[in-house]
Amino acid sequence: MGLLRFVLLRLLQLVPVTIIVIVINFLLLHLAPGDISTTLAGDNADPAYLAMIRESYGLDRPFHEQLWRYLVQIGSGDMGMSFRSREPVFDEIMLRVPATLLLVGTSLVLSVVVGTSIGTWIARRPGSTLDSGVSALAVGLFSIPVFWLGLMLVLLFAVRLQILPAMGMTSVDGPREGFGRVMDVATHMVLPVLALMTVSLGQYVRLARSAVAEVMGESYITTVRAIGFSERTIMMHYALRNALLPVVTVLGLQLGLVLTGAVLTETVFSWPGLGRLIYDAILARDTPVIMGSFIIMSATVAIASLVTDLLYAVIDPRVGLK
Repeated sequence: MGLLRFVLLRLLQLVPVTIIVIVINFLLLHLAPGDISTTLAGDNADPAYLAMIRESYGLDRPFHEQLWRYLVQIGSGDMGMSFRSREPVFDEIMLRVPATLLLVGTSLVLSVVVGTSIGTWIARRPGSTLDSGVSALAVGLFSIPVFWLGLMLVLLFAVRLQILPAMGMTSVDGPREGFGRVMDVATHMVLPVLALMTVSLGQYVRLARSAVAEVMGESYITTVRAIGFSERTIMMHYALRNALLPVVTVLGLQLGLVLTGAVLTETVFSWPGLGRLIYDAILARDTPVIMGSFIIMSATVAIASLVTDLLYAVIDPRVGLK
């Protein structure tokens, strides 16, 4: 199967997946307690005004009719208007995506690189005290709730030590352009990236350690070692490449979990990304923004799965594209 055909088939599979996601999310939001029209109009709104709100937003229609209208609307490329800001939902989401990509992308790259490096390092001494200690620490890090860790980081570095900013992406009185702005953003990124990275780091340490230790026990590694290759060459050119397959798998699957964690992290640190937008939309019962954000996140996870399959074929040609 050619690469282009494989990609096209996988992209076509996104259509039913997206429809199912829309239906499930729409149903969950419809079953949520409370009345959206009351949230929009206010608790003490006049009944006539409430009726007008329901009619103007289509909230007075049966569930199946509301769902069908939304599916048709999404099919035409329109995510609707935000109840809160009266701005197009797609524009609001795209405005926040770069901040989330910067935060999530940085934390993912650091956690994969650092975690894989540490896991590979301790795999060379399986069963040692260092191996047991680092592995136990990795399990502990993976078990920490990201929102709790974020609060503790703020308490330590922003409140007690006062060496890092506690919230936001930039300082109010900070530079607006040039290298100064880059450094300002980088300083504000330290704590949220550290929170996301720490929680993910332990998983990659354990995964890389197990994969490398297993590969190092294979017969072809023994053969290569008998030929006279150095341990560094064996590790970098033979063991690590094959051990990367499970790491790549988890990386693709974990993207959705990292985006979920970004909602909590961005809320704790007031980071102006997609996660913070979703949090504010949930509080305001801004259904179009919630639905649009879920669609974008679901599509991101599906695309990440496609990229993972492609990386499989690059890392190990024996896998192939199916």
